[in-house]
Amino acid sequence: MAGKRGDHEYVPVHDIVDGKELRTFLEERKLKVENLPKIFSTDPQAVKLGAKEGQVIRVKRNDHSNEYLYYRLVIK
Repeated sequence: MAGKRGDHEYVPVHDIVDGKELRTFLEERKLKVENLPKIFSTDPQAVKLGAKEGQVIRVKRNDHSNEYLYYRLVIK
């Protein structure tokens, strides 16, 4: 699924993460999915993506020349 930017230019791109990418991310950092920061399923970006509880959303933020990735677990 292609990432979706919010209606405003400053809203970062949000994507639902696939299983392989998520497993790699969690293994490299020795994390469990439930330890990720949370995002409500009612958040406007989660709604736009059609994200369901238990899925993980990757948020891409840009800072001049760097791209930062954040992962958030969708909760009710």
